[in-house]
Amino acid sequence: MTKASAIAYPIQGLVKYHGLRDPVRRIPFHDSISLCTGPIHTHTTFEVLEDGPERAAIDGKATTGRPLERVRVVVDAIREKSGDSRPFRMESRNDFPQYVGLGSSSSGFAALALAAAAAYGWKATPQELSEIARLGAGSASRAVTGGISEWVVAGERSYSRLLVGPDDLADWRIVVPLVQHEEPTENVHAEVLTSPFFEARNAYIPSALKAMHEALPSGKVAAIAPIAERDTLNLHAVTMTAASGHITWRPPTLEVMERVRRMRRDGVPVWFSIDTGATAYLNTDAAHEAQVAAAVGDIPGVARILHLRPAGPAHLVDRHLF
Repeated sequence: MTKASAIAYPIQGLVKYHGLRDPVRRIPFHDSISLCTGPIHTHTTFEVLEDGPERAAIDGKATTGRPLERVRVVVDAIREKSGDSRPFRMESRNDFPQYVGLGSSSSGFAALALAAAAAYGWKATPQELSEIARLGAGSASRAVTGGISEWVVAGERSYSRLLVGPDDLADWRIVVPLVQHEEPTENVHAEVLTSPFFEARNAYIPSALKAMHEALPSGKVAAIAPIAERDTLNLHAVTMTAASGHITWRPPTLEVMERVRRMRRDGVPVWFSIDTGATAYLNTDAAHEAQVAAAVGDIPGVARILHLRPAGPAHLVDRHLF
């Protein structure tokens, strides 16, 4: 096989990572846990060429500069594993917007790693593949394994492992009021050490991970999502107080958060979770999904509402993009 295609789903951070102990190999300071969200996805086709220039495109646009460098880091690692140095062509398409906080880099690099490994003939385990996808985007490690996965730091190794599959989260629903924020957020991880709250976050993380591990066996959104909401506020406190004072929230984001809390006071089980963007994930159950969507759908600045569910691992598909 010299051409392969893969689909992967973006992640929602539950206990989020922030900052990289080793920015070159993208090894974080601590473990983290996330949930893959579908049916939104990245579809990537990768072909090994006999010769000629290497080409890459994302959403119909040629990839150059830093984005192309990140692609090549992943591909070069796979070429080393496979012993095959031939050039490549890649095309990737997202069916959801980038730069709004929905983790397009996580699904993008997970799909790239899986498709490239298949095209170059490297038979990797999910754990091995997660370590390669991580080189492009840290969160991509967890998009490889899907469901609720944990990104583990184990000495000089750092990989993802599945904790809870999507079939065990059947009642979980995710309402997403999209708020546009056309600003890449890769660099926020480089500034964490400049925040006076970063050491406090590192001290808090073990208790958050312990609480999440204790909640996960229930599979219930009411047990898991409150921990993710608390972690959201903790993470953004670090981002906002770092050197650039980076604020990714927009007025519609704050209104969404306020309405979520108002709904909870009225007895609706819903909690927000926000990664490094302007868009919030609203975690609720099947019985309240429509009510939650209706409550935030009229907020000025909300472009549209997505209805998501827990999703599985990255997987190969027969349909190619070229």
